[in-house]
Formats: sequence, structure tokens, C-alpha cells
Amino acid sequence: MAPYASDDMTTAGEAGEPRTGRRRAARYAVPVTVMGVAAATIGLVPALADSGDPDLPEITAAQLIEKIAQSDVERLSGTVKITTDLGLPDLGGLQDGFAPGAPERGEGGSSADPSTRLTELATGTHTLRVAADGPDRQKVSLLEDAAEYSLIHNGKDVWGYDSRSNEVYHATVDESGEDRGQRPPATPKDFAEEALKAVDDTTSVTVDGTAQVAGRDAYRLVVKPRQSDSTVGAISIAVDHRTGMPLKFTLTPASGGAAVVDVGFTRVSFDRPAASTFDFTPPRGAKVTEDGELDRDRGHSGKPGNPPKSEEDLAKGLDGLTVLGEGWNSVAVLDTGGPGLPAAGAGGDLGGFLGSFGDRVEGGFGTGTVFSTRLVNALVTEDGKVYVGAVTEEALVKAADRGK
Repeated sequence: MAPYASDDMTTAGEAGEPRTGRRRAARYAVPVTVMGVAAATIGLVPALADSGDPDLPEITAAQLIEKIAQSDVERLSGTVKITTDLGLPDLGGLQDGFAPGAPERGEGGSSADPSTRLTELATGTHTLRVAADGPDRQKVSLLEDAAEYSLIHNGKDVWGYDSRSNEVYHATVDESGEDRGQRPPATPKDFAEEALKAVDDTTSVTVDGTAQVAGRDAYRLVVKPRQSDSTVGAISIAVDHRTGMPLKFTLTPASGGAAVVDVGFTRVSFDRPAASTFDFTPPRGAKVTEDGELDRDRGHSGKPGNPPKSEEDLAKGLDGLTVLGEGWNSVAVLDTGGPGLPAAGAGGDLGGFLGSFGDRVEGGFGTGTVFSTRLVNALVTEDGKVYVGAVTEEALVKAADRGK
């Protein structure tokens, strides 16, 4: 194998380039995508070949990032396996009622509405079939036991179809060219793009040899936080040698163990898919729901299943959100303006129930409860502030002390 330039990049731009709000926002795209909230959005059975690592020409980390940026793949088809293992507590099925979109399924909503289905990718292992032919034709199918859910964008139309319930969701592309439906972060490229937006001088980026993914030769790009308080251990991206397209994305936690997120192609072709792949006609007897009908049912009230439709709406929804710290140690702070979770002893059944899933902490800020996953942790103080980040519990307490 040829030697590799494992240069340690500290930034994808110019040295000393100032951080921007966009970079800071991108930092949150990694855990947000993982949790499916920006769709939303994996213990994958590895698609790595057993025949040994391929022998590829030498490349630097900067060159490999540039190769990803210049990748112009618009046509592909294949199979993707995605697994998320956040280490969420078992709520005995109660968590299903908290899932975005869950209320709509029992209140006249449609099981084919993308906003009620994409959250499924936030836990467990799933198999997806994906296809794309340029910016106007994409299809993602979530394969289930004896059933399938498909989301299809073909020209001006966006269709969602749940074969189990025989329900159909329909929306159209608006004048800005953006569809009203939601496309899930379904491929390694989706995850890799968000991760690379977060690269700055708090980040180490190196090339760590080669791999073979879905029968294709690839380089391994490794992204690691330099800051010790981050719960992110490393992000590994397998980049196709010929096209520059990410084929596999793996995020491992600083605590070790199985990957929190592992998504990769097990089969991929860059030939143009058949045009019929993107054809869809509602089956006979299917219940068809138009997107506008769902909007009226939701009343634009901010209920689950009714995500912001524009950046302006999103900004309004994040009023009061501030960020403490920098880089991978950034902590988002939201002041709810009211009391936080009740203490276990004073909050009755609710306080006792929630307290069983969190750790009580104290600091200069007062008292609060920390809820932990293998990646993202949250501190809810008794005065109504919420501190969230891909950082340790100790880092959250320090942030709360600074922000009191």
C-alpha cells in the first residue's frame, strides 16, 4: 500500500479564519441529524470487504475534503443500512407517544406523512433503498417486515406511500423549488456534509488508510475533536476513490463501545436509474391526503409533525436560544421562561418518573436534572433553563454556572 499523508488539519479554510454563526449552527447539525430532529435523521453490519484494504495513490486530508466538495454525483441507486444507538432509556413504549407526528396518526393524520415516519430512523437498524436522477428525481424506501414506506420526488410532485396502511401523502414543489415534504438524511453523503461543516481549529482531520465499501475502493477520512469535554470520539468517513462521494459514515462516542451512528452503502451503482423508478400512481382504494389538509388539521400550532417550513420560521422558533463555549464544547441554552422539571420529592408522580431517568446535580446555578445519552446530554434547571450539547455532564454544569 502506498504511504498516506496523514496531515492533521485544523481547519478547512484559511488559518485563523474567524468562526461564524453558520459554523456554530453546523456543530449542532451532527447530534441533531443523529437524533432525527432535523429531519431528523448506525451498529451497521459493516460493508467492508474481507479481501484487504485497497492500494490507492497518496492523498492528504485537505485534498480528500476537496475531493468530497467537488463530487458531482447526481445519479445513483443502491441499498443503505443505517443504525442509531444513542443509549436512550427504555420507557416501556411510552416514548412512542412522544415521537413527532404520533398524535396525528390518531387524529385524522396520515401514516404516509413524512414528518410522522422519518423519526423512525432515530433508533434501531433500518434498511433503505435509495435512488436519484438529478435534482428533480429522488426516491427513498424504508423496508419493513412485509411492508414498505416510500418517499418519492418526481418533478413538481412529492409522494409518500405507506403500503401497510395503504395511505398516500401528496405535496407539490413550491415556487422556490423546495418541496413541502421532507427528505430524510438517508445516505452517508448527507451525514458527511453536516460533519464537515463543523471542521474548524478545534478539530483534527486526518487520512487513515483505505477501505472497500460496497465493492468500491475508498479512502478513510477521520475527524476528531481536540477538546476533551466532547462526547464525540471520532467520525470516520469512507470516501469513494473515483467519485469523491462518501460511502460510509460512522460516529463513535468518546466513551467507547459500539458506534452511535453508522450508515453505509451495502450496494451502490452510479448508473442512471430507470425513469419508471420515480413513477407513482396511488393504488386503488388508497386514502390520499394532500399536504394542505394536514396543515389545516395541525393549525400551524407547532404540534409535532408540523416542522418549520422556512429558515425564517425556524429562526422564530429558536428565539431565546444562545450558545456558550466554542467548537465541539459548544452548549445551546434555551430559557423557557418558567419553572423547570419538578424535584422528585416535590413533583409527585411526574417528578419521580422523570427523576428516575436523570441525575440530580447542583452547582452555582442552583439545582437541576441531567438527562444523558451516549452522545447528547441535556441539563434542565429548576428555574426553567435548558442546556444541551454533545458534551459531558460536567461541561453542562460548568456552562450553567457561567450562564446563571
